[in-house]
This record gives sequence, structure tokens and C-alpha cells, in this order.
Amino acid sequence: MNDSYMLMVEEELFQWRKRLIKKSNMLQRVSKKAQTKVNAMIPEKAHTVITESIKKMIQATLVGSEFTTKGNYPNKLTLQAKEKLIDDKLTIYRRTAAAEGAGTGAGGFLLALADFPLLLSIKMKFLFEVAAIHGFDTKNYEERLFILYVFQLAFSSDEHKKRTFEIIENWEEEKHKLVEVDWRVFQQEYRDYIDFIKMLQILPGVGAVVGAYANYNLLDHLGEVAKNCYRIRILK
Repeated sequence: MNDSYMLMVEEELFQWRKRLIKKSNMLQRVSKKAQTKVNAMIPEKAHTVITESIKKMIQATLVGSEFTTKGNYPNKLTLQAKEKLIDDKLTIYRRTAAAEGAGTGAGGFLLALADFPLLLSIKMKFLFEVAAIHGFDTKNYEERLFILYVFQLAFSSDEHKKRTFEIIENWEEEKHKLVEVDWRVFQQEYRDYIDFIKMLQILPGVGAVVGAYANYNLLDHLGEVAKNCYRIRILK
């Protein structure tokens, strides 16, 4: 493996870890507090329905992503070659997400709501591609579970992010303790993370621009998190 590339990977991982554990900015913290208050006001029955709906949506997306991911990437690629392939894939997924966000953002409130499952599907499909490029078999339950933890790391609050990062950083030890994702925490963290951004998408006149910009950047963020999570796993 190229020594200079590995030095770059280690430096990028070091800098990424520092950014990851850095406290979120004031706007994000205020937004999280507001979302927590809103969640406390929602009846328990509604939480149960929302949790179950998102759980089924994500499970369906996982199954769909499994069948649509080719998984026939060469096994003997170097880490540098694999990451070049991932970067190429990310470019395509960012464009797809931006186009989808622009289309739904231009269509008003109802289409903006449709953006939620569509964007979720694009994100999951990208994560399956990353796993397949690295040679992991996504038919295995533990690999799909790892994908869900990478997803949570990308889209969660400071507190939840720290615990999730610990699990990913020590995956070989932690995976044996895990049975299933806490779906309620999963859906609340994800909703709270993207609600402020995506609410702007329903505003008349700017929805298309906001939708395209938000989706592009959400995929870009997911790409960085996924790349570094798999780096940690492989280098260990």
C-alpha cells in the first residue's frame, strides 16, 4: 500500500475525529433543545406510530438496497483505489440527491414530504455501495447493522454521536453485544438533525434551491463519515 497515501489517511482520520467530538455550534444546540421540547409534547401513541413507520421504511430501504447493489467489485483493490471508486460514486449520489431535492422542493408541501423517504433511500443505497466496494457482504445482518450505525453517526446529536462513535471504533467487540437498533432513538435523532434544514424546503419560491443545496450537502457529509468509519474498521 502506498505509504504516502496511508500517511494522508491517518492525518485525515485524526482531523476528522477532532471535528467529530467538537461541540456543535449554538444554532444546532438551540435547534436540538427546541426539538427535544417538541418531542416531549408529542403523545406517546404518536411516537410509537412514527417510530414504527420509520423502522419499516428503513427496513424496506435496506432490503431494496441489498438487491440493487451489484457488489461485484474487484477484491484486490488497494485502499486508495477503493476510496477513488467511492468518491466517484459519491459524486453521482450527490447529484441524484440534489436533483431529487430540487424537484420535491419546487412542488410545495406534499412533495417536500415525499423527499423524506426518497432521500433516505439514496443515503442507504450509497452506504451499501461503500460496504460492497470494501468487500463486506451486506447480506450479513451485522453488516447491515454497521451501516445503520454509520448512518446514526452522520445524523445525530453530540451526546448520541459519542456513544455511536465508540461502538464503531470498537466494532469487533461491540457487535456481539448488539441485538437491534433502538428505533425510537434512531428516528428522533435523524428527524431532529434534518428537520430545521428540511423545513426551509417547503417555503414558496426557495424550496427548490434549498432542497437541492441541503440534499447535496447531506450526502457530502454522509460520504465523509462513511469513508472514515470504514477506514477505522479496515485499519484496525
